[in-house]
Amino acid sequence: MASRMDSGLCLLLLLVVLCKCVEATEHLKYKNPSQPITARVEDLLRRMTLEEKIGQMAQIERTLATPDVMKNYYIGSVLSGGGSVPEPKASPATWMNMVNEIQKGAMSTRLQIPMIYGIDAVHGHNNVYGATIFPHNVGLGATRDPDLARRIGAATALEVRATGIPYTFAPCVAVCRDPRWGRCYESYSEDPQIVKAMTEIIVGLQGQPPANSIKGMPFLAGQSNVAACAKHFVGDGGTTNGIDENNTVSSFKRLVNTHMTPYFDAIEKGVSTIMISYSSWNGVKMHTNRFLISHVLKKQLGFKGFVISDWEAIDRITSPPDANYSLSILESVGAGIDMVMLPYNFTYFMGNLTSQVKGGFISMNRINDAVRRILRVKFTMGLFEQPLADPSLANQLGSKEHRELAREVVRKSLVLLKNGKSMNNPLLPLDKSDSKILVVGTHAHNLGYQCGGWTIEWQGLSGNSTIGTTILEAIKLAVSSSTKVVYKKNPDADYVKGKGFSYAIVVVGEAPYAEYYGDNLNLTIPLGGGDTIKNVCGSLKCLVILISGRPLVIKTYLPLVDAFVAAWLPGTEGQGVTDVIFGDYGFQGKLPRTWFKSVDQLPMNVGDKHYDPLFPLGFGLTTL
Repeated sequence: MASRMDSGLCLLLLLVVLCKCVEATEHLKYKNPSQPITARVEDLLRRMTLEEKIGQMAQIERTLATPDVMKNYYIGSVLSGGGSVPEPKASPATWMNMVNEIQKGAMSTRLQIPMIYGIDAVHGHNNVYGATIFPHNVGLGATRDPDLARRIGAATALEVRATGIPYTFAPCVAVCRDPRWGRCYESYSEDPQIVKAMTEIIVGLQGQPPANSIKGMPFLAGQSNVAACAKHFVGDGGTTNGIDENNTVSSFKRLVNTHMTPYFDAIEKGVSTIMISYSSWNGVKMHTNRFLISHVLKKQLGFKGFVISDWEAIDRITSPPDANYSLSILESVGAGIDMVMLPYNFTYFMGNLTSQVKGGFISMNRINDAVRRILRVKFTMGLFEQPLADPSLANQLGSKEHRELAREVVRKSLVLLKNGKSMNNPLLPLDKSDSKILVVGTHAHNLGYQCGGWTIEWQGLSGNSTIGTTILEAIKLAVSSSTKVVYKKNPDADYVKGKGFSYAIVVVGEAPYAEYYGDNLNLTIPLGGGDTIKNVCGSLKCLVILISGRPLVIKTYLPLVDAFVAAWLPGTEGQGVTDVIFGDYGFQGKLPRTWFKSVDQLPMNVGDKHYDPLFPLGFGLTTL
């Protein structure tokens, strides 16, 4: 009898051990990198509670992301808003330590699901002190060089990884149809085909997908790349009068042909995420547009990454914001938003969404679709295998190689609009060996103005806000050692007379701005720039360099000047400007936008019946 009991007990113990082994094997399935991503996603998804799933759908600001918050709320993603940094002038090590501590909080949860950290690296790693700041997208559009965009993407990815961050909210593939819009500099061009070509930056950021990859499937080549985000879907660049976050009025056909075109290529290139626009289409907020998000983007276009909201965008579904937050959650999540950039009110969002699911207002199928997409991106990124930052990449931030690339981009982005008061008497290239030259203007020695918005702070800054070379500094480096360079920020007309200047370089333009702060109905040269042109160019041969995110009103000034260059927002590498104006390289940039005569003509884009520009799309003089 005892023998039988012993045998039975042994058998029972054996069964328990076998069950535990099977359970352990199953438990490890989603952690096993040899398993297909689909199998890993489904294995993890079936283990998750509703609360864990909703946690994955929340993206919060880094200032709230304590280890306890990450653990107790199962937070899926964290971001730095514009200007949100661990400390002023933070080093790569400081950034990495912060991101790693947040990640450790996420990994302390029951299922150890890593969070994904995102940041707006929209013209280089622009939030970070000492990073290489490339020209804004409008300048890249002037280069007409998709391969250059790819190289910029690859360099940006390395610098973002240098701070331990694996995800950027870039590129912006808006097609800006009205320069009065405050985000027009984030657009490569008014021409959707140019914007479409420049989506090659996604390949630089993420890597080149293999030829046999499934269309619409997110892709990341490795740990030197970052997940990208095409934004803002869709029609953000077509709002009435260029008013930010406003209404785009158009037929579906025009919406597709003008504003949706770049997304076709972005999806083909395996873009990991797509951000929805604050704007409306024919009166319907994009964040509630189930037809465009779920039917067109996800089903028709086959996008399989995740869809993310913009900053507090679901709050702005109602007017005033937050008037009915429960309805905003219902409509946005129901429309197909997968991850919500909250970024602060996360407890109310999660509690309310949980109640709506339990109450049957939002289906579990919709929640599962959202979380499935988020997990798919995380597995594709290799976050489960390598959740923490790689310190060996820290030296990539602001590297010499990347700064040389940015300098090349500046050279290729400059557009020469005028060269000489007659064709037979060009001013450019300037003579480096002239004895005495005058440099004037608000933008000649102001790195913050040179970089524009989305640099260190959301709205940008004035002054030496980061590491780089101003145009004045670049001029002093370029000219002969015997040449005297005199700088006067805002000279009056008398100052320039009788002082023996060979010529003047006038550098004026816009102060930095971002988003709706940049909406502008008059588009005149601000900060006294017009007066500076008149004061200087009335007495001296002069070159005017305009630093701006868009065309401005310049028609009245052109007869006064000898040469005029549109330099856009060139970033930290001012020597790219002097490389060209002094003739080491020729001008080759072409206008990415129509240059209007008067704001009364706006909106005016190539192909319009009333097209009567000062300079047409594609214009640009060349020099040898």
